[in-house]
Parts: sequence; C-alpha cells; structure tokens
Amino acid sequence: MLTMEEKHRNQLILQTLERVYGGAGPELVYADAFQLLVAVILSAQCTDQQVNRVTAPLFRAAPNVSAMAALSVPQIEELIHGVGLYRNKAKNLSLMTQQLLREFQGQVPSQRSDLERLPGVGRKTASVVLSVAFGVPALAVDTHVFRVSNRTGLAKAKDPNQTEKQLCEQIPKEKWSDAHHWLIHHGRYCCKARSPQCEICPVKSLCPKRISDIGEVNIHD
Repeated sequence: MLTMEEKHRNQLILQTLERVYGGAGPELVYADAFQLLVAVILSAQCTDQQVNRVTAPLFRAAPNVSAMAALSVPQIEELIHGVGLYRNKAKNLSLMTQQLLREFQGQVPSQRSDLERLPGVGRKTASVVLSVAFGVPALAVDTHVFRVSNRTGLAKAKDPNQTEKQLCEQIPKEKWSDAHHWLIHHGRYCCKARSPQCEICPVKSLCPKRISDIGEVNIHD
C-alpha cells in the first residue's frame, strides 16, 4: 500500500514523463496489424532498430498472412536470422500465420484471449497489438517499462504482471497506452540498464534511486 507521499510523488513522476515524452509512439516500422504483430514477436530480446532492419526485407517477401504462411520455416529463418532466437521465432511465425488463416480468416484478432492463443504471443505482445493496432487501453510491460517503473518507485514488483497491475492502479485507463510509450522512451534513452543517465534525468529529484536493488528482467514475449 502506497503512502500519500508516495502517491503524490508518483503522480509528479508520471506528469513529468508525460510532459517530456508526450506524443511518443512505436519505433517499429509496420503497415498494418499483421506486420505489427510480426515485428513485436521479433522484438523479444532485440532492439527495435535491428527488428526494422530485418522486417524491411521480410515484409517485401511476405507482406501479409497468406504470403508468410506460404514460406517454409527455413525460408523464414533465412529472412530473420539477424534477430536473436531467430529459429524459435521463425517456427512461431509459421505456426502463427497458419493459425490466423485456419481460425481467423487471415485477420489478426482484436480480443486478448484470441491473441494469447497464437504461437509466440504472450501478455506483453498482445497488449502492444491491442493498444497500437486496435486502440484498446493496455499497458504492456517490457524490459524497459519494468526497469523504469521499479527504479523510480512507480512499482514495487518482482515480475511484469505485478508491475502492470500496480501501474494501472495509478494511471487513468485512457492513458495506459500512452504511458507505456513514456516509460519505454525514458528507459531506452535515459534510464538505461547499464548506464543510467541520472544527471540529465527529468525525474531525478523524485527518484528514490534504488538502482542497485533492481535487476534486469527479460520479457520474452
């Protein structure tokens, strides 16, 4: 349970992040919900910049569900070998596209339960697709969001699910999707994993600076 002082501090942190990163959005390059889903699956343990380098030729070769489903797993592997865990991701992309054709008429579903049934899709990936592609309020917790939230005291959690729960209790539902991007951008460009730039941090006066207590958590989906 947060004290009144902690609640007040957290609201000031969120207001500052909104002021600094308001308008921030996805850095993945995609044309539609399907390409976004593919890019987010590929982004696990990989930078968005590297994903974009891989998806450019991938989407030229297979821009839609039918085209990607027609590729063999080795063909997909060859196209995405520049990302980490590419063999497992290639298998998931093949199975995922086949399931989309079989069960959803080749369309990306807009329900969380349906998304999370797809190979390679967990809660984080589903949240990103729901939020960005369909405008459904969702707050995806990736490695950056987990790190920033727990370092700043916005959350006091040991796992992504608890972090998400605690953030959503403090942030109005209509701002969940935007807050996801504020936290990602702050983690990516300021509150970095190995070399946090505390001297230029816009919330340094509010941060409890518990950096040494918070480790990295790899969010795999």
